[in-house]
Amino acid sequence: MKISTQLAYSGDYQAVAQQALEYENAGLDMIWVAEAYGFDAVSLMGYLAAKTERITIASGILPIYTRTPALMAQTAAGLDAVSGGRFALGIGASGPQVIEGWHGVPYDKPVTRIREMIEICRKVWKREEKLTYDGRAYTLPLPEDRGTGLGKPLKIINHPLRSNIPIYVAALGSRSVEMTAELADGWLPVFFMPEKASEVWGADLAAGKKKRRAELGTLEVVAGGIVGFDDRAKSVLDAMGRWMMALYVGGMGARGKNFYNALVANFGYGKEAVAIQDLYLDGRKEEAAALVPEDLLTKTNLVGDEGWVKERIRAYKEAGVTTLTVTPVGDVPRIIEKIRAWSA
Repeated sequence: MKISTQLAYSGDYQAVAQQALEYENAGLDMIWVAEAYGFDAVSLMGYLAAKTERITIASGILPIYTRTPALMAQTAAGLDAVSGGRFALGIGASGPQVIEGWHGVPYDKPVTRIREMIEICRKVWKREEKLTYDGRAYTLPLPEDRGTGLGKPLKIINHPLRSNIPIYVAALGSRSVEMTAELADGWLPVFFMPEKASEVWGADLAAGKKKRRAELGTLEVVAGGIVGFDDRAKSVLDAMGRWMMALYVGGMGARGKNFYNALVANFGYGKEAVAIQDLYLDGRKEEAAALVPEDLLTKTNLVGDEGWVKERIRAYKEAGVTTLTVTPVGDVPRIIEKIRAWSA
């Protein structure tokens, strides 16, 4: 297994870069940079490319509605070039609250848009011909009846360093997971519970893999959570982990339109998911966090004594995880060293 981590996106680029260097020196394979509605992720990733030498820099994630497919392809090719071939493109749909509230564009056809964006990006990077595409969500060039009629097919000016930049997709729902297993290089599930993975996603993954082209290779699966062996890690899990779970299950979406709430319900915590959301949306956030089941927190993270963490890594591996993403709490180099040994 590879090992990765999610970097903070608070805006202090120097501090984040120092953290990235520490992770690189500790032997991590990948760092993920998110984009929400703070500073953009691309600026930080370019800065990290200049400050690091070995570690893979990945977007985790760039929302597809924030960029045209051509710009997404240009951005990925540019980051791959400045990093010397160390970039991975993580994309996803985000959610209607951010996409319609912050960006002001309709949250429509998310699965179709991701599929077509993957196909267009790969056409751009291959640079075999001028870019044309006739899809349900994107048409290139834009037809005359939808614009001036002056658009023409173009080819990216630069020669991308790689024509096969890895694409990872954040997906939870049935159709999106199936599409990811068919087309993407990797899958980014959140709140991954090894014991429930096959039950919740197994059929969708199998259906997608049946249509997967051999040249794509094995689907990479990136999942994990908070990692630590001591009381401090347990305190962080009970505070930050519980708060984060309540935020996503309760607040990331509306009633009837919350992907994370539906996921937790599929894990078998349906009553708790409803109650957490009701409390959170009513402004009773502390009460919502208190209702997060201990079992759910424990099984979607890796916190406990060393024997327990070792067993959890084995469970993730057996569930198909190929890259363990960790938030280490404690002696980071020691934690990474042990995780690397146990995941080998």
